[in-house]
Amino acid sequence: MSKSVDNLEKIRKSLSRRNRAEKRFRFYGVTAVLIGLAAVMLLFTDIVSKGHGAFRIAYLQLDITYDQDLIGIDNLTDPQQLALGNWQAMPKVSLRNQFPDVSGRKDKRSLYGLVSNGAGFDLKDRLLENPLLLGDSETLWVLADDDIDTYYKSWLDGEPYDARLTAKQVAWIHELHDQGKIRLQFNSNLFTRGDSREPEQAGIRGAVMGSLLTLILTLLLSFPIGVSAAIYLEEFAPKNAWTDFIEVNINNLAAVPSIIFGLLGLAIFINFFHVPRSVPIVGGLVLTLMTLPTIIITSRAAIKSVPPSIREAALGMGASKYQMVLHHVLPLALPGMLTGAIIGMAQALGESAPLLMIGMVAFIVDIPGGFSDPATVLPVQIFLWADSPERAFIEKTSAAIMVLLSFLIIMNTSAVWLRKRLERRW
Repeated sequence: MSKSVDNLEKIRKSLSRRNRAEKRFRFYGVTAVLIGLAAVMLLFTDIVSKGHGAFRIAYLQLDITYDQDLIGIDNLTDPQQLALGNWQAMPKVSLRNQFPDVSGRKDKRSLYGLVSNGAGFDLKDRLLENPLLLGDSETLWVLADDDIDTYYKSWLDGEPYDARLTAKQVAWIHELHDQGKIRLQFNSNLFTRGDSREPEQAGIRGAVMGSLLTLILTLLLSFPIGVSAAIYLEEFAPKNAWTDFIEVNINNLAAVPSIIFGLLGLAIFINFFHVPRSVPIVGGLVLTLMTLPTIIITSRAAIKSVPPSIREAALGMGASKYQMVLHHVLPLALPGMLTGAIIGMAQALGESAPLLMIGMVAFIVDIPGGFSDPATVLPVQIFLWADSPERAFIEKTSAAIMVLLSFLIIMNTSAVWLRKRLERRW
């Protein structure tokens, strides 16, 4: 009797230890998840806090006169006159009229520094769109210089940063603010322009278009090649040492650092085939090599998930192996293949190392219009801006990261939705 009581006591202690161990394991798991979420939230909070200001930018209200003699132009259809026109003179004259007491070359130079160096060219574009304005006047909101924008935003936040401004420039900004002639507006330049040396003029449109063209070419090459390779290896290839060797190397390629593919592209596509640097063609080829292992592996997993009974039923009804794969296996495996392709494209979108190796780090101002035009991509644009010394580029960098993360979240969410929407349960 006492022995059975002892055994029961041992069992209770053992169960108690197991329950405590299970609770500790659950606690460790929940803690790990919370730490991960906290790290992600901290990262997102830091990026958003630094980048949200880039979506608004300072503008000055000026009375602009499109004086023919001042600009030095009388024919808007003459390319030579357009090229030699003194477009920056218009905002300068307006600023002098706004602050007539300013004299001396140094003070005037500081006064002219209130507006962007590209403000005159913005006025030129407006005049070309509305030729009847030549000789007339109007009141416009003109883009401010990046140092003015940085100070004005920091002053509104209660922590003015005036390290790059003179005392008179600060006084002029306050005077304009009191008159309601300086304000923050939506920064459309961020989404409509390419790169620029001037932070207030710089945008991500060129990089976004470069990423889009590169991803289109990557998808057109990697998806059919990857799916075809997966079908052959899974359904038609004989199981021997050669196919085992191929499978091992495909798995190894999926773990190769991305910069190695950049070196491969540099050696083969640029040095051997002489494909031009910094164009979406060579970028698409390099990213195709990088994403192929991912697409092949996920496509093979999708094919394996199709029940053998589907194959047996198709063959039993007299279908050939080709018909069985094309008409029965492939449609059922396609959702998983598409999910793998989207994940591969998301991986390619966020890559910068291989593209740096093939010269897509060039300073590109123009918006690429085709696969053979010089271009950069969004991750490389972020890399370039992060290395710029101007304080205003910190906002631009964080804003570009926010845009890139938005694209990645959309693509990964689409992959999850597509898988749940199209998959079949057996």
